[in-house]
Amino acid sequence: MVDRQMSLEPIRQRLMAIPAMQTFRYRVEELSYGRAVIVAPYDTSLDGIFACFHGGLLATLADSTGATAALTVAGADTPLTTTDLSIRFLAPCRTDARATAQIIKTGRTLVVAEINLHDLKGRHVAVSQASYMRLRSTH
Repeated sequence: MVDRQMSLEPIRQRLMAIPAMQTFRYRVEELSYGRAVIVAPYDTSLDGIFACFHGGLLATLADSTGATAALTVAGADTPLTTTDLSIRFLAPCRTDARATAQIIKTGRTLVVAEINLHDLKGRHVAVSQASYMRLRSTH
């Protein structure tokens, strides 16, 4: 478990080293103990079957934001993997998407997050839950 007073800068550095963070141009808006907020820019060239943010990309944003929140309680160097992710789409998203993840359970092995996604008009577009498993260090 991480000290609540520790610097979150190592987590920001780890995030910036992840290729998907650069590919999807995610912006970290907030990091605090047990919480993360990440915004993904809307790009019409990546639309799904309808003229809106592709659902798979919203799920990727939810997973990335949940994992980021998990790192705030597990530590920046903790190897984590997603064990499950569920998402319910509530409305189409036609603006940048803001994902807010809150850790709802921290166990010895699993960390569980609830993630809410909103468009930039404040419309709730999806709700998600994800579990992350702490892995044994390989070094």
